[in-house]
Amino acid sequence: MGISIWQLLIILVLVVLIFGTKKLKNMGGDLGSAVKGFKSAMKDGASEETTSKQLDEDGNIIEGEVTSKNKDKV
Repeated sequence: MGISIWQLLIILVLVVLIFGTKKLKNMGGDLGSAVKGFKSAMKDGASEETTSKQLDEDGNIIEGEVTSKNKDKV
């Protein structure tokens, strides 16, 4: 069992009749730009991780983690 090529063609014709070619073109463009934006955001996020480290006077990387923050310092 499965979907034959004729069934796929009938579904494609119905979708084109319902939405129209112009609307399908716009939806495809919107989907493409959304994927492009997602990829660039992932790329920017990966580069931020590498640039968030600090260097000391000797050029060594300083890494640390804040475990708690005390608001009321006396």
